[in-house]
Amino acid sequence: MSLAADRTDTTARPAEGPRDLRLAALTKEFATFTAVRSLDLTVPAGTFFALLGPSGCGKTTTLRMVAGLETPTSGTIHLGDRDITWEKSYRRPVNTVFQNYALFPHLDIHENVAFGLRRRGVKDVDQQVQEMLELVELESQARKKPPQMSGGQQQRVALARALINRPEVLLLDEPLGALDLKLRRSMQIEIKRIQEEVGLTFVHVTHDQEEAMTMADTIAVMNGGVIEQMGSPTELYENPQTTFVANFLGQSNLIAGTVASAEGDVVRVDMHGTQVSIPVDRAHTRTGAGWVGIRPEKVLVAPAGEPIDAPGNHMTGGVVTDVSFVGVSTQYLVRMPWGQELMAFEQNTGRRKILRHGAEVDVSWRPEFAFLLPADQDVRAGAFEED
Repeated sequence: MSLAADRTDTTARPAEGPRDLRLAALTKEFATFTAVRSLDLTVPAGTFFALLGPSGCGKTTTLRMVAGLETPTSGTIHLGDRDITWEKSYRRPVNTVFQNYALFPHLDIHENVAFGLRRRGVKDVDQQVQEMLELVELESQARKKPPQMSGGQQQRVALARALINRPEVLLLDEPLGALDLKLRRSMQIEIKRIQEEVGLTFVHVTHDQEEAMTMADTIAVMNGGVIEQMGSPTELYENPQTTFVANFLGQSNLIAGTVASAEGDVVRVDMHGTQVSIPVDRAHTRTGAGWVGIRPEKVLVAPAGEPIDAPGNHMTGGVVTDVSFVGVSTQYLVRMPWGQELMAFEQNTGRRKILRHGAEVDVSWRPEFAFLLPADQDVRAGAFEED
């Protein structure tokens, strides 16, 4: 924890109860670039909110402005009716948990958690510390020092030290980035459990799509200092509104097509000679060219001529060009007659043998799983790996 994070002023607690965090036209300009561009955002009190995006998208700068560690160029930050835009960081009812934990190595866990309360002159802190250690399931580790603990345990100590100050908003800046994959996944569940138990507003910054989808009630996908799309994990994954969201949040097949008709609740698209259907609420353009999108796990593959249980959008003439067995599923690349390779993920249920490389196949998907994006969007946007 930083000193600022430990010195949260809790004397001005709101009488009206939990308050929404509101950012209005928030902008941060540096000498050579603009990190955050006129950002409008409301985080409802008591929710788990994630800012998701690649490095340099503005998510950490946004978090630091809320924490008071960066000064906005313009715009405002409110907690309910309280304007905290220009307040000192230690006067804000906000705490931050950082990736490196920043625990005091010479203090035991009890005293690390107690540090903020003791600094403010709070008496009889032991009971509060005990309650926090019970919350993070570390009560038996109270007299150990940080170097004696695992990364996951240190992360829970950092959470306890932040939460004991009773902040209205807890900011988490890539808090699981230093952990290995297995531990990171278990900590995702643990942090979500803690948030639900304490009922505070958590704002979590991450570049990890799985982490955001596992933990957050609402995700805002950031790109180039602005929010591309915001909604529940299911909404963003199933119905992305931009190619960036479609590619960054998971993987997508994006196939060129031209709108043939838009009537009633269905948009029909000519896609390389095959007409496919898109539900109107998943069609983000209604005329001209577009990108037909379908997630790989929604694509069904079968040997050529065999029936596929996915009526509506059916294409023939595919050839398997790559087969990857990954345990729970098999991942295929299928080259279609127009030259594009489509991804298909098939769960390994044992229903049939794995298709071989070079097999001739048909592919299909149910129309209700497809989406349509404007053709003027970059089909490659968001399709890259984080370092």
